[in-house]
Amino acid sequence: MKVLYGVTGEGMGHAMRSRVVLEHLIAAGHTVEIMASGRAAAFLGKRFEGVNTIHGLHMILEENRVRKGKTLWSNVVNGLLGVPGNIAAYFDLIADFEPEVVISDFESWSYFYGRNHRIPILSIDNMQVIDRCTLPDEITDGVGVAFQLTKTFIKTKLPECDAYYITTFFHPPARKPNTFLFPPILRPEILAAKANVAVGEHLLVYQAGMNEALCAALTASGQPAHIYGMRPGETAETCDGSLVFRPFSEAGFITDLATCRAVIAGGGFTLMGEALFLGKPMLAVPLEGQFEQMLNSRYLEREGYGAWTADFDDPGVVPRFLERSAEYARALGSYTQDGNRELLTAVDHFLHLTATQPR
Repeated sequence: MKVLYGVTGEGMGHAMRSRVVLEHLIAAGHTVEIMASGRAAAFLGKRFEGVNTIHGLHMILEENRVRKGKTLWSNVVNGLLGVPGNIAAYFDLIADFEPEVVISDFESWSYFYGRNHRIPILSIDNMQVIDRCTLPDEITDGVGVAFQLTKTFIKTKLPECDAYYITTFFHPPARKPNTFLFPPILRPEILAAKANVAVGEHLLVYQAGMNEALCAALTASGQPAHIYGMRPGETAETCDGSLVFRPFSEAGFITDLATCRAVIAGGGFTLMGEALFLGKPMLAVPLEGQFEQMLNSRYLEREGYGAWTADFDDPGVVPRFLERSAEYARALGSYTQDGNRELLTAVDHFLHLTATQPR
């Protein structure tokens, strides 16, 4: 089949998940036209030929917070300058391709094309859980405004798709039809790392930009830590006592993840899913003002797989987490998933039904 596949560039998790599905589609003999924005376009462009870059929304982050004013202004300016010509070229390209089905990982333009041309649309992402499932009060307590705003945005993002495949490590009941939950999609390198899992002494820490309070808390804990993301642009490893700051390397990061004692990182879905698959307790630090990360972090704690904290102003946060790491590890012993088989099988089934139904 001819598949139009759209990928949002906000957050690398969408691109990493889509990479796995795209590799599966191409291996199965489907013809795929890929549309992606932001960093997703660069990531996928290294792995697939002919990735088309389109305009998409983005966030500006500073000091572990979403800077709403700067984010809004940047999106408005870039949108006014880039969208009109972008749309025209985009739809001309798709018209020549003549897709038979659309798959969207939270990307709007491919969705709009599918709706306008009455082509079946499959949504694959983790965000739709916020709108299409019933979340318990304990998850939304105290963040009701952020929840409702995020829910409204997601509800209007890709409405009335033919099916919604939601990747998740928790399982709230679906409240809307055509909604199906699947385990997180894992890149093949993580699946392979399962054979090399060990419990070492170091913590794996991933934080975007310097966080002095976290560094102080790590130093006070006395635990060795392998840290990624705090010193962007550096190409050599540096040490500060027990803290080892490492330049990003995918292979090195995965090795550190597979052999760490525990993980300290933001509330992003992708790394959290990878840590859980590898049996690693996690201390999550959700971005301020980002409900989806708060959702993931609260469910992480609710399921007994780790804990979350808003900041590291309290130096006891890390020691308390480490004291309970064995308890979290035991809970993770019952966490299982069959790689990516469930979702990819469902994708094959969706495409088969699409191909056999009259248009």
